[in-house]
Amino acid sequence: MEIKVMENSPFARIARLVLKSRNVAMVLGKTVHLSGVSKEIFLKDEGWVAHELCHVEQFRQHGYLRFLWLYLVESLRVGYYNNKFEVEARIAGMKHMQHLSPTQKAAFALKPTELPLPADKRET
Repeated sequence: MEIKVMENSPFARIARLVLKSRNVAMVLGKTVHLSGVSKEIFLKDEGWVAHELCHVEQFRQHGYLRFLWLYLVESLRVGYYNNKFEVEARIAGMKHMQHLSPTQKAAFALKPTELPLPADKRET
């Protein structure tokens, strides 16, 4: 499966404005849409890439329109942060860290300004 990464995506830009976040990566089908972050920076973050690849797999498992519907309903029901699809993706994003020592984990830590904020945790 060929996965694309699109920088300066208008879809991700809208999500970034809605989430009031400095940067966003979001998946639609087999494309990771970025706004506020370069492809280079995104691809250096194994956890973030794993998170978005989990969403690619969710699209594949459920089908494009069905997954969009399921994701929307789940978000309306429990919010972005507790959405089961986001929880699954966050877990996938943390798996690459399990084998690292605390020192190595610290080296991979991103500055908070490089991470997307969950919709339920907006800065004011």
